[in-house]
Order: sequence, then structure tokens, then C-alpha cells
Amino acid sequence: MRRHLYEADHDAFRDTARTFLAKNVVPFHDQWERDSIVPREVWTAGGAQGLLGMDLPEEHGGGGVRDFRYNAVLGEELQRIGASGVGFTLHNDVTGPYLRDLATPEQQARWLPGVCSGELITAIAMTEPGTGSDLQGITTTARRDGEGWVLNGSKTFITNGINADLVIVVARTDPDAPASRGTSLLVVERDQPGFVRGRNLDKVGLKAQDTAELFFEDVRVPAENLLGTEDRGFLHLMENLPQERLSIAVGAVAAAETVLAQTVEYVSTRTAFGKPVGSFQNSRFVLAELQTEVSIARTFVDECITQLNAGDLTATDAAMAKWWTTDLQNKAADRCLQLHGGYGYMTEYPVSKAWRDARVQSIYGGTNEIMKEIVGRSMGL
Repeated sequence: MRRHLYEADHDAFRDTARTFLAKNVVPFHDQWERDSIVPREVWTAGGAQGLLGMDLPEEHGGGGVRDFRYNAVLGEELQRIGASGVGFTLHNDVTGPYLRDLATPEQQARWLPGVCSGELITAIAMTEPGTGSDLQGITTTARRDGEGWVLNGSKTFITNGINADLVIVVARTDPDAPASRGTSLLVVERDQPGFVRGRNLDKVGLKAQDTAELFFEDVRVPAENLLGTEDRGFLHLMENLPQERLSIAVGAVAAAETVLAQTVEYVSTRTAFGKPVGSFQNSRFVLAELQTEVSIARTFVDECITQLNAGDLTATDAAMAKWWTTDLQNKAADRCLQLHGGYGYMTEYPVSKAWRDARVQSIYGGTNEIMKEIVGRSMGL
């Protein structure tokens, strides 16, 4: 089905992103998977090419265009080459809006030039060892001490956690209020005393992506590092989570499209019993089903992008997009691996990586069970 989402400027941006990734990512990603981290030089190179902070103010080095279609183009291109370690989408799609919409002029002048250049890598620390998707169960605390805060607690599964220079930490600042009315966002900067990075976690997939445990022991956070309004952090999270979940959906559909295309090519050349594997009815039916479902997913996600740009994307629609597309990504990867036969289980074939990388999609950004809760409650259930 023909897409109508993008215009000439987006196509030009795609060419820029594709050229950059072909030169700076594709030849090295396998090594980064072995190293479990992407070098910082990739970030500064990406910043120099305008791939970071596309919607951040021009006066601070950003693109100055608030149009999520650019974010989607970059997310699609990263998935097209299987570059699951490059954390640009979290930097642009997840942490970027907090800094764009909540930072004071002084904070923006201090942080945004580095965010746009790639010299300051960002992360957001929500999840805790005992809370998972339950944001209201957060136990990390920040108490007032003079003009600043003293932060204590721990976070886990933090994307960009090893490389990050700025970490937006979700903490309880009013222990007597419900978490929804007593939570704030504090920006912790690299090398602040008491801020310790734990392990670079060994994951099933996303091997090149640095995902870490973070620990905060009496970290003194200056008052000027409060992001947004004190005790309204939970509201700020709720305002930004729809875009985060849409970003995941964009990647999920692009990944499903990619593994499907690779599998069509494989079954067209691989033979069994003297015939191409793709000529068997089962292969045709499996691929026909996936092609149909991926096309439907693409249409829905493109509409969600349009609604986000118009300011109309609801939390419910974002939850629908996130759970359905990530379930589909897992289904596509699993069925495509099956069509590869034994070769699909070999790490030298891209389908095996697609299968491993897909699994977390239905977990992070809020588990798909939580997404269904959001949708169900919107129905009055």
C-alpha cells in the first residue's frame, strides 16, 4: 500500500540518515555487539549530521522543526539495518521532549547544545528493581536539603545507562503524598558524587545497546537541576509516554517489514525437495498473512504519527499501537525464523538477531499487559 506520510524534505533526511548509517554503523555493529556498547564517537558524528535533536531549538544547535516524521524516518532506517545498539531514538524520541518542553531557558542553554551535538548522551531512569511497569511504586527518594536535593535509590534496565551524561531520574519528593502527586524529575549529571553505574547488563538481545543499573547514594542534586514542576513528575511522564510508545511502535513495524523482506528473499532462493521453499503453500500463506498484518500495522502507525504531530494522539491509541505492533514484530520474527529452518537458528543469519532483539519490545515502554489495561479502562471496563 502506498504511503502518504512523508514529503520531499523527509525523503532527503532519509537519504542523509541512510548514507550516515552505511558509513558509520553498518561496518562496525557486529563488533559493538561483542563489546556490548556503541562508541561515543558515533554520537558526535550523528550530531554533526543533524541526526540528533531535530525538534530542539535552532539557537541551541537543534533542527528547530517539531515534526515527529523525522524521528520516524531515523527509527525506520536504524531498524532496516538491524542497528539495535544505537540509542539515538531514546535520545530523540523519549528524553528529548522532556528537555524541550520542561527545561528552563538556563537549563536549555546549559544542556541542549551538547544534546544536539552528541557530546551529552541522555537517559531516563524510571524502572526500579522492584517496580517494573508500576511507576506509582517508585521508591527512589529526593529530600530537600538547603537549596538542593539529596537523592537515594536505584534504577535498572536503563538504556544508554553506561554512556549517559544526563540522566532524568524519577524520584519521590513528597513521601506523604500519593506517587502521582509527590514525584519529581531530577537531572543527574555524569560524575556527580554518589552516582554509581552498575553492570552493563547481559541481555538476550539488543547486545550492542548499553543497558545499566544505576545507583544513587546521597547524591546532591542542585535545585537548578529540577526538571519541570516539583511534585508533578508523574504528570510529566504521562504527557510524554504516548510519544515514547509510538516510537517503539514505529521501530516494531519497521523491524517486522525488514525481517519479512529478508525472508521472502531467502525462501525464493532456498530449495527443498527440488523446489524453492517459497513455492510451498504453507510458506505462501504464512508470508501472505504477515504481509497483510504488517501493512495494517503500518497504516495505523502512520495515522498515529499524523495525530501526534497535530497534538491529538491519545494515551489509548498509543497503547494500542505499542502492544499490537510489538506482538506482531515478535510473531513475524518467529515465523520467519521457522521458514529459515535450521539456518534460522544460526547467528550468522540476520533473522536470528531479529528474533532475539524483538523479544523485549513487548516488555519495555510498559508491558503489553499494561497497554491492554490502558485500553480496557478507556472502554469503561
